[in-house]
Amino acid sequence: MTAARSKFVVTPDWVQKQIGAPEFRIVDASWYLPAQNRNGAAEYATGHIPGAVFFDQDAIADHSTGLPHSIPSPEEFALAVEKLGISDTDTIVVYDGPGIFTAPRVWWLFRTMGAKSVYVMDGGLDGWKKEGRPLETDLPEPAPGHFRPQFNTAAVTSFDEMHGIVSSGSRQIADARGAGRFTGEEPEPRAGMRSGHMPGARSMPSGVFSVDGRLKDLDALKATFENAGIDLNAPVVTTCGSGLTAAIITLALHSLGHENNALYDGSWSEWGGRSDTPVVTGRD
Repeated sequence: MTAARSKFVVTPDWVQKQIGAPEFRIVDASWYLPAQNRNGAAEYATGHIPGAVFFDQDAIADHSTGLPHSIPSPEEFALAVEKLGISDTDTIVVYDGPGIFTAPRVWWLFRTMGAKSVYVMDGGLDGWKKEGRPLETDLPEPAPGHFRPQFNTAAVTSFDEMHGIVSSGSRQIADARGAGRFTGEEPEPRAGMRSGHMPGARSMPSGVFSVDGRLKDLDALKATFENAGIDLNAPVVTTCGSGLTAAIITLALHSLGHENNALYDGSWSEWGGRSDTPVVTGRD
């Protein structure tokens, strides 16, 4: 019997069969940390899934916050994706390089802004290439889309809300950063930032949700949450270094039918970059 899998994740086979279909849009959301020595835009230019447009997560963002790739306003988001030829009624598939890395963030953004039919492709572009699937270097020139944003404010947690959650313990906190950054044993990649985690947070490194760039089946996802001490019957807020990989936890939660969750957009870039926020180290 085949293990049940996320209804929000699609296979490369399925994506390849849909290429060129009306109202079907493919989005390359690749983004990397400096230490990874990869450039999403450059890799997109040298070869991408036919018809895919590039979603620049640094550019399509609110630049007034002083934080990396903050969520843009609904109006700014709509304008940006319309230029990419995307409408809110389209079926949208998002992928990244290694698979289940930065694509979930853009999946979350589209859903938070009101798109109804949004998926993440398993395996990423790396897997697509390994399987010898078609690539193109031509840059698409899509006709403008029509995106009517319907912003879901409940999907996003602000700094003030996060401060209240930490103080009251009203929501579980799932942190997607690596274990060493969570405990404070490893320094943060961004200069001037304290190490450690928010009091009460649980460590859920983003890599534990996938194998070879493919999201784990539902039973394995459930066990991952249980092993981290997360009660799937209670509310959760997800966080990470800058709001990107937190969405991997969000994707896993929604895959399991957990709806009462939100993403802390400022994440550790905001929390750890301040001097007035409580930070603890160690494993608890």
